[in-house]
Amino acid sequence: MTGPARTPPGGGGVCVVGGGLAGIAAAIRLADRGLPVTLLENRPELGGATYSFRRHGLTVDTGQHVFLRCYHAYRDLLDRLGTTAGTELQPRFAVPVLLPGRAPHLLARRRLPAPAHLLPALAGYRLLNPVERVAAARACAALRRVDPDASGTDRIAFGAWLAAHGQGTRAVRRLWDLITVAALNVPSAQASLALAARVFRTGLLESADAGDIGRPLVPLTELHGVAARRVLDRLGARVLPRTRVRWIHPEPTGFRIGVDGGEIAADGVVLAVPHQSAAALVPPAAAPDAGRWARLGAAPIVNVHLRYARRVAPLTMAAAVESPAQWIFDRSGPDAGDEQHLVVSLSAADAEIDRPAADLVATQRQALGDLFPAARHTPVRDAFVTREPRATFRQGPGTRAYRPGPGTRLPGLVLAGAWTDTGWPDTMEGAVRSGHEAADTLAHQLVARPRHHTEAAR
Repeated sequence: MTGPARTPPGGGGVCVVGGGLAGIAAAIRLADRGLPVTLLENRPELGGATYSFRRHGLTVDTGQHVFLRCYHAYRDLLDRLGTTAGTELQPRFAVPVLLPGRAPHLLARRRLPAPAHLLPALAGYRLLNPVERVAAARACAALRRVDPDASGTDRIAFGAWLAAHGQGTRAVRRLWDLITVAALNVPSAQASLALAARVFRTGLLESADAGDIGRPLVPLTELHGVAARRVLDRLGARVLPRTRVRWIHPEPTGFRIGVDGGEIAADGVVLAVPHQSAAALVPPAAAPDAGRWARLGAAPIVNVHLRYARRVAPLTMAAAVESPAQWIFDRSGPDAGDEQHLVVSLSAADAEIDRPAADLVATQRQALGDLFPAARHTPVRDAFVTREPRATFRQGPGTRAYRPGPGTRLPGLVLAGAWTDTGWPDTMEGAVRSGHEAADTLAHQLVARPRHHTEAAR
């Protein structure tokens, strides 16, 4: 099932380029249809951006990923991989919100039908004054009427929409950006209204339980990559890790994929890599406007890891406002003993991505000391920083125009990835949805026996 790709194997089949969640989802879906599948991944393990590494006896995720109950495609993939038990899903949305010098405020939904489930939470949100709370409730009602797919919605900045609906700067910092920054990796002022509406409507406003938060309990590589390899092996797919794709050439009846040391022949290709890599690999005849994908840009995420000698925070997850910290997660393993491993996840981290690790650690130690008094005098046994300079595309106004659909101008070559036009933000759910749509599109094209690529290109 494995081995270097040195010569064309013959027999065609389908080649999936990229072993992230989009590629995994596409490969499984195509293999389920009985198609011969070869999955190529540059890294040693599958999983793409959701991977782990070892440090001082710990297995550490490069980024802190969470999901929502409404992530149906992603959760179905976990079921298929057999790893749902490696996650924890809240029985109902509840997030402690921390403000330095104040007792934590629990922002939680009630067991009521939508949208009433959030009204008590907004009415009692102590970090806003009564006037701000009423205005926030009105803005939520208005946001339910925003159509994420309507023409023009994507060209409007969410921050401008909030201002037009009575939301001041403090309400944006203490309420709206709690969700926007974490979900879209940009602050509300820089976010697309269409994508923000998708997040708030789908995740919080339309269904009472949609926004319940899930988180991994096992390393991401185990949750996704290792399990996907097992499933693909059982399906008879060929998985080639440590295989870098150099080019993709269309042929009259298929494609040739160049890899280090050889070529692979395929009847069809799923290109499931980030947009920067996809633009470099896609044949010009397939996507003449691929240069426009660069306008999607990139937004970074930084994670600061602190291993305290003793427990300092009685929580598994919290959000901070008016603080250098943003979202805080307890990632202490079952063998941690008295230690506590806290991860501060900093989205929209343009100001932090190039800062020295020592500065980031010092800033977050101070921030956690301001939020948790026990942290002020507790020794830190290890501290380090992980950085994702291109964690997502920059999900600002007007970006939908640069997000291609799965099909290209060459039948048999399709695109997948959370950056494509899924209608969703750049999330794990969007990645899985894109993989499914790309696989379905490709399977339909192969059954239809398309014209030669030379004719399609003309």
